[in-house]
Amino acid sequence: MYQLAPNIELLFTEAGDYHDRVRAAAAAGFDAVEMWGPTGADAPATPKDLPALKAALEETGTQLTAQLAEPRTQFMIPPWDHSEFFRKLDEGVQIAHDLGCPRMVVGSGTGFGGWKRQVQLDKLVEIYQKAIAQIDGSGITLVLEPVNVRVDHPGSLLDRTAEGVYVARGVDSPYFGVLYDIYHSAVEGEDIETELTNAGSLIKYVQLADAPGRGEPGTGDLDWPATLAVLRSSGYDGPIGLEYYPQAASDESVRYIRDVAAQA
Repeated sequence: MYQLAPNIELLFTEAGDYHDRVRAAAAAGFDAVEMWGPTGADAPATPKDLPALKAALEETGTQLTAQLAEPRTQFMIPPWDHSEFFRKLDEGVQIAHDLGCPRMVVGSGTGFGGWKRQVQLDKLVEIYQKAIAQIDGSGITLVLEPVNVRVDHPGSLLDRTAEGVYVARGVDSPYFGVLYDIYHSAVEGEDIETELTNAGSLIKYVQLADAPGRGEPGTGDLDWPATLAVLRSSGYDGPIGLEYYPQAASDESVRYIRDVAAQA
């Protein structure tokens, strides 16, 4: 049985603020949640109330499985100033520790037309080797997320799982791996079994949504029992983030995937 972690940016929003969403997810039977940036898209005007979020996690015994690293830097765009990313990295690690979150999600930003793709991928390796060295000893794992460019993230550099795996192999750290997002992979037309076989133990986190549409499982074309069976056979047994835009009320939208995950 997989541990499922509803994304509290998208699910249980009916409950109110983020700490209330944690409590609503726990009341619905979940023991884990995930979120996007720790300070929030509306920061600094109305940032997330982290003390209240921490209190809700501790009160309910809920695990925060993943948070985004901030800012989502455009690494390949001149003038190639990555200082803000590295400055905020330490702050993100501190927040992750405070909230009991073991992993932070990082990305590639957009590509730069003046460089060959291989050069840009190798530059990502250098950037994340430096990041891992900076947070050495923290116990926090960085997970690199390839995203689809066909629908949701046009212009992003990293849109192929295999290239995320290439970067992870180059970084070569037990605290760096790949976030495999089933939705993004499906939109890009990838074969899940092929990608997971190639990635092996470098898959450190998984997220899902149905495709097309990015709604809850059961609203698109993906065969979820078969998909989770392949995921299980690949050896991945970690949590799965539910990062979808619900087309029904949150507690209703999770029913099907919970049943499937219970059998996986």
